[in-house]
Amino acid sequence: MRHTAIVVGTDGSEQSRATVRWAAAEARLRSAPLKILTAYPWNGPPEALDGVGELPDPVAQRFEQLAAAAAAEARAQQPGIEVTGAAVIGDPALVLVEAGRTAAMLVVGNRGRGGFTSLVLGSVSQHVATHAAGPVVVVRGRADTASGPIAVGVDGSASAQRALALGFDEAQRRGCELLAVLCYPLPLYAMDVTPLPYDPDAARRDAASCLDAAVTPWRDKYPTVPVKTVAEPGSPARNLIDVSGHATLLIVGNRGHGALVGSLLGSVSQQLLHHADCPVMIVHAEQPA
Repeated sequence: MRHTAIVVGTDGSEQSRATVRWAAAEARLRSAPLKILTAYPWNGPPEALDGVGELPDPVAQRFEQLAAAAAAEARAQQPGIEVTGAAVIGDPALVLVEAGRTAAMLVVGNRGRGGFTSLVLGSVSQHVATHAAGPVVVVRGRADTASGPIAVGVDGSASAQRALALGFDEAQRRGCELLAVLCYPLPLYAMDVTPLPYDPDAARRDAASCLDAAVTPWRDKYPTVPVKTVAEPGSPARNLIDVSGHATLLIVGNRGHGALVGSLLGSVSQQLLHHADCPVMIVHAEQPA
């Protein structure tokens, strides 16, 4: 079964309102239904649930009104899209991950009401990006990302190949350019070790050749998508953060070749979720097409 709905989490904060607006625009682009969820734990006495899983009326109404307000704003922002809003009892991160199992995309903000002001990425966003079954978009950075390319980080890993597939699909849907970025390391020198020969021009050519090989099958499949490839030396996170300053969406795999074995979210992905200047999509190699 092909999943089409977009699920977005909200907690009523200004950040989450911007996230809902982004998700609503994406729903219109895809002609997809939008499902807005607000989730909250209940730590009150068991008898308050009256044995049927319902909260006392004032508490339930508060969260139902929050979900309804978010749905109304989404409809006003993107008239004609199918929107539902629901308030669900439970841990927000777990509720969203579960809802994402039957969604085409799961959308969250980088921080909500629960985030300390010193934190750049909230715990809910971190958990969802790490554990969701499908693509996750963390909405962050610039307020206006309507223009610019779809940028994709490429490193030859399986999840990066999946990121390229989704990147071309998103670029075709938006009618914009795809920017494929591959970063390669500079040599490290130790004072007491004779450095190995290093030819920067050859290193750049090799990286460009690898990047072209990764992109070529997708160029053939999406012939109308304009493509730009960039092979740059240095830190992948730093280079991709720079690219995010003019991208409409940045897509990366959850783990690349540089990730530690057993890590669910690689260091590059984590740094982008903390510091990118545009929404970031995290994809997993095993996610279905």
